[in-house]
Amino acid sequence: MLENQLRQLRDFCDRQGWTVVREYVDHTSGKRSDREEFQALFGAASRREFDLVLFWSLDRFSREGVYETLQHLQRLTAYGIGYRSFTEQYLDSCGLFKDAVISILATIAKQERVRLSERTIAGLQRARAKGRVGGRPPVICDRTRVAELRRSGMSLGQIAAEMGLAKTTVARMVSA
Repeated sequence: MLENQLRQLRDFCDRQGWTVVREYVDHTSGKRSDREEFQALFGAASRREFDLVLFWSLDRFSREGVYETLQHLQRLTAYGIGYRSFTEQYLDSCGLFKDAVISILATIAKQERVRLSERTIAGLQRARAKGRVGGRPPVICDRTRVAELRRSGMSLGQIAAEMGLAKTTVARMVSA
């Protein structure tokens, strides 16, 4: 399938009279942006090594979600690099409907963020209803003993080791 897509993209570039500077192909899922070739594409884009990114379809470019994908497209635009989807003609930063498409994607991204937040809140409420207490477990220790050790001249690190606590926890207790 990948070879078929690459062939179609190469043929399209040929018909347009475009020079292919480089092909960026990752063989891992597009769910993450830390893909090696994806990062290389943005590095080259920041150096203006090409003028346009052509991808077979938006989901072949990124599958991170609308918000993240929109950020990637906006980043290309900020670098002065155009983008175009081979299979989705409306998705063309050089085309007539560029601003309309970006506005629609931005609206969808915003709605996706709202839904994610709503699902997170609903999940937390469900967990609380089942008796789950969120957050870190409380640290139980003798504050008086910590204060005594500090007055005796021990460092925060020494107190932490003595009491089996984190140094930052001791620091918070001493400053309180």
